[in-house]
Amino acid sequence: MTAVESRPAGVLETSETSSGHRPFGARVMAFVALTKPRVIELLLMTTVPVMFLAAQGVPDLWLVVATCVGGYLSAGGAAAFNMYYDRDIDALMERTAQRPLVTGMVSPRECLVFAFALAAGSTAWFWALVNPLSAMLSLGALAFYVVVYTMWLKRRTSQNIVWGGIAGCMPVLIGWSSVTDEVSWAAVILFLVIFFWTPPHYWPLSMKVKDDYERASVPMLPVIAGNKVVAKQIVLYSWAMVIVSLLLWPLGYTGWFYPVVAAVLGGFWLKEAHGLQARARAGITGAKLKEMRLFHWSITYVSLLFVAVAVDPFLR
Repeated sequence: MTAVESRPAGVLETSETSSGHRPFGARVMAFVALTKPRVIELLLMTTVPVMFLAAQGVPDLWLVVATCVGGYLSAGGAAAFNMYYDRDIDALMERTAQRPLVTGMVSPRECLVFAFALAAGSTAWFWALVNPLSAMLSLGALAFYVVVYTMWLKRRTSQNIVWGGIAGCMPVLIGWSSVTDEVSWAAVILFLVIFFWTPPHYWPLSMKVKDDYERASVPMLPVIAGNKVVAKQIVLYSWAMVIVSLLLWPLGYTGWFYPVVAAVLGGFWLKEAHGLQARARAGITGAKLKEMRLFHWSITYVSLLFVAVAVDPFLR
């Protein structure tokens, strides 16, 4: 990749950006926005509870802080690379029209330098303050998200979010390895939970904003398939996610608390997924399809599930 100074097609210069007047506070917030902090919140929500499970209690608190800081830097670097590469399509979509490169608050060159600095800094941080295995997993997740998802899959296949979502599963492995310096089957199971969670989490949002993706020629599944097909895929991935989430207990990694919570949460999830499929089969469209109910529930689901992961060791 090379730095490109030209503004993406379709972006209009404002008097503020064209005159070079970019307030310091707004610039700071723009660089923070490059890291997609709301997405990173979810990544850390899956990292920290896994550390409690790996430690079978309270992990070293400094290690938790070091892992979270390293995880934020790494995921932030990946997000910045993503915004640099996607600045052309971000300018075409209403949902992303206010991103820093689109508005001109951050230049492409500045974004690229920032992304490389975060990538290098996060890898060095993990290597020095956590362990080399976590450093390599973090760097691998960043490279996968940037090269495999952003540069290859996103604009070429409707399966982009399925396989690209692997990068979002890596914090589970990083959290486990930071405590144990290895990766166990428990971490792999939770990795798979996030893998199967990602498509039914993201596809409802894609259904809502499919016009944006269509305008930018991004082949998200809702763009190339009807609501019935998308809803069916959501149900299939939902069942796989719930089944995998229950495997921790029979394999002896948790006590009674986690599987009870996982079963209850999974039951609510499946109810919502099948409800969406029923509405899609009935030909319901627009606001009455209520696809965002599942999207919002998916965030609650993963948050509560991983809280149960963290609490379970204290109730065994």
